[in-house]
Amino acid sequence: MKLVKLSLGVCLFITTILTAQSKKITLEDIWKDGTFRTQYMDVLHSMNNGQQYSVLNFDRATRATTVDIYDYKTLKKEKTLISSANLEAIPYFTSYTFSSDEQQVLLATNEESIYRHSVLGHYYVYNIKTASLDLISEDKIQEPTFSPDGKKVAFAKENNLYIKDLNTSQITQITFDGEKNTIINGITDWVYEEEFAFVRAFDWNADSNKIAFIRFDETNVPEFSMDVYGSELYQTQQVFKYPKAGEANSKVSLHIYNIYANATQEVKVDKVYQDFYIPRIKWTNNPDVLSAQYMNRHQNELDLWMIDANRNTSNLILSEKDKAYVDVTDNLTFLKDNSFIWTSEKDGYNHIYHYDKTGDLINQVTKGNWEVTDYYGYNEKKNTIFYQSVENGSINRDVYSIKLNGRNKNRLTKSEGTNNAAFSADFSFFINTFSSATTPPEYTLNSASSGNLIKSIKDNDQAAQKLSEYVTSQKEFSTIAVNGNDLNMWMIKPANFDASKTYPVLMYQYSGPGSQQVANRWNSANDYWFQHLAQEGYIIACVDGRGTGFKGADFKKITQNELGKYEVEDQIEAAKQLGALPYVDASRIGIWGWSFGGFMSSNCLFKGNDVFKMAIAVAPVSSWRFYDSIYTERYMTTPQENESGYDENSPINHVDKLKGDFLLVHGSADDNVHLQNTMRLAEALIQADKQFDWAIYPDKNHSIYGGNTRLHLYKKMTNFLYETLSDKLKDKGVIEVKKKLKIKE
Repeated sequence: MKLVKLSLGVCLFITTILTAQSKKITLEDIWKDGTFRTQYMDVLHSMNNGQQYSVLNFDRATRATTVDIYDYKTLKKEKTLISSANLEAIPYFTSYTFSSDEQQVLLATNEESIYRHSVLGHYYVYNIKTASLDLISEDKIQEPTFSPDGKKVAFAKENNLYIKDLNTSQITQITFDGEKNTIINGITDWVYEEEFAFVRAFDWNADSNKIAFIRFDETNVPEFSMDVYGSELYQTQQVFKYPKAGEANSKVSLHIYNIYANATQEVKVDKVYQDFYIPRIKWTNNPDVLSAQYMNRHQNELDLWMIDANRNTSNLILSEKDKAYVDVTDNLTFLKDNSFIWTSEKDGYNHIYHYDKTGDLINQVTKGNWEVTDYYGYNEKKNTIFYQSVENGSINRDVYSIKLNGRNKNRLTKSEGTNNAAFSADFSFFINTFSSATTPPEYTLNSASSGNLIKSIKDNDQAAQKLSEYVTSQKEFSTIAVNGNDLNMWMIKPANFDASKTYPVLMYQYSGPGSQQVANRWNSANDYWFQHLAQEGYIIACVDGRGTGFKGADFKKITQNELGKYEVEDQIEAAKQLGALPYVDASRIGIWGWSFGGFMSSNCLFKGNDVFKMAIAVAPVSSWRFYDSIYTERYMTTPQENESGYDENSPINHVDKLKGDFLLVHGSADDNVHLQNTMRLAEALIQADKQFDWAIYPDKNHSIYGGNTRLHLYKKMTNFLYETLSDKLKDKGVIEVKKKLKIKE
């Protein structure tokens, strides 16, 4: 026998291979220890000179927050612009915003969340030249915003608007009728914040002498209240205005305040709207012309108005109509000649359009059977638009450039996965954030003209190395033919997968209109949980059915007026096809989801009772009658107009079909999907004499987090999964896990 002598290096290599991927992912790794946490660039800002950028950093050694300036070309830190270590009044800050000339910075501290996007906080103005700090208000305020000339800051406090003169420190109150749960000036109400995704409902004009703002009259909006249990002897209540589907919305009106005249005028457009929204306002480059978007309650008509602030006249220059709904975006961009960039789905896919200042179409900039997914900006010197799209496959994202006339399109990103760009102010560079299912986020500096890599800024190689120590499985992307459509799907199999054996399957989905879960991007916390489950012998699968996004308007809007019908049909049929695979145990298929996904998993278990063995529903909508007006009516119109659409797809009305195991979870302080949904569903199950498991997390909102909460929640879901999908004869490994977890048979 011939002996082979191995070098020390080869021995070490072999030893590494043998010991690699030996660890198993625990729930504590995911939700307690932060084992798989990745690095990122926080509050990235491109400086006006186009040659530098700033980032918010935190030094764990000194506990100091800093705003640091970096050079694009060298990527070296040029200087620390601001450090909380040098600011006696601010031990830390959580965000920063430059004035237009970048000579002053707004620093946020002591921030506290109100709802999903809104916060209250103390805000300071830091003067870079003098290194001085100016507290804007002793009270906590909202949305402080520099005037374009940097001489003033407008902000909201207790539902009114104020302006502070930074030279004199004088504060001027410009609205006086603000009152909790009655009148709001310049800040959106709950439903606008949640569904139109903005909080600051005021805007400075270019000359810093006018402020446009939206006023919300909530008087007739029904109130919703939630008990907050806290730690005192008696609970308190949070009471806020929440318009459910078909109920009264806030009455909105548009106003313009003139600083020199110290006077406010209400804007009246030349069209009578009975019940409407103002989802966006934005000043044009002309300091006397304001753009405002008005939308009917059904949200299938969107009007773009140009308002002359001096004459108080209005001109309707663009009207979008759709048989289903029109999406509201932040893509409206005014060029120097006040022509504008606009995105629309009017040809069946979301694309970029160029209009002149009167609203006449100049040209459609992008075309094709694919979607523009982000608009980055316009380089006037090179007459070039930059955007992101799914042209390279609906699960991928790439960055492109194209001339304003629609010619010379150039794919700037090279790697297949999810690419997202942050451009320098002069559009000479962009920082690309890339990740895929196999590559953690990496930040690179790229040329905006060619897309070529210049330098690597930050990667997460250490995170990848850490993960390589654990038993993991590949996320396999494919499509599945369901109900006449090729649906995107991913699947995670156990690392020791044996096609001759059969495995239980857990399906995960969200399924909401325009959403996407099957995407080629790096892991979320749930992905690590799925890997944990795969280690214990489960197959995890995810299918994006009809109604999800990035495959054209017809695919997305087929669910109009029937939320929960086609989406559920697709999940049930997909589960049947998975169950027909030789390595899947069709008697052990489960499904779970959160929010819209919880609505879906409930319906799937009830309506697909011959397919699904179990379901977990976290914070589910149980009837669209209980959800807010803007979201629900966008897809369903009102309950008064579409009674059958609301009721025929409501889980509450299908509880009698329950055969499998059901876990229902909710946070008691969920201001979004109210606990009412779970309570009404639980009552329906009880009266139908259907057994189920449930858990209520005290004082937790829609995200159900804080302290040990997430870990507890996922332990509960994991245990429930092991209890309901295990099979003593077919899955001895799971039984062993159950013993370790001390789960009773």
